[in-house]
Amino acid sequence: KAISTETSRIIEFPIENLRASRKIASEILEKENPDLLISIERCAPASDGLYRNMRDMDITSNTARIDLLFEKHCASVGIGDGGNEIGLGNLYSEVENSEELVGFPAETKTTKLIISSVSNWGGYGLVAAISILKGKNLLPSVEKDIHNIKKIVAMGAVDGFSGDSIEKVDGFTLDENASFLENLHSFVQDSLAH
Repeated sequence: KAISTETSRIIEFPIENLRASRKIASEILEKENPDLLISIERCAPASDGLYRNMRDMDITSNTARIDLLFEKHCASVGIGDGGNEIGLGNLYSEVENSEELVGFPAETKTTKLIISSVSNWGGYGLVAAISILKGKNLLPSVEKDIHNIKKIVAMGAVDGFSGDSIEKVDGFTLDENASFLENLHSFVQDSLAH
């Protein structure tokens, strides 16, 4: 399908038990019939069925089981950075044997996987690649990105590294995050100019 410039719809996936969540996932896939599923920084269950954050804290009771969408779909991309995310099941044994990553690796696999130091940056990288293919820079402006980060923190989001409600992205300041995005903008613009 063509890339839309229209505002996306939000499809609710409530926090339910496994049986109800399987039904919800099936209904969403049947109704929406997506060509591709993309997950950025979304945790998936470990082998014990529990959902954990990057600090190995059990967050199952606060997590909608959207990983079930990925179990039933044939085209998917997972973007992650710590080993607990949807898609990192592709590298389960590598994550399990790493001392730097989570202690309870995610099991959910995706068809393609993007790993980055910060999941957001992996998402920006995907958008940069699509921008080059489409011949148009689709990356968010640095100002828009900073605005979005501040907005979600004001709504209660926390920094993935510290767990605190602060204006950082996995421990990186807004300026450090902006610098990465600015570099990608330059890369895309240079690529489109040639």
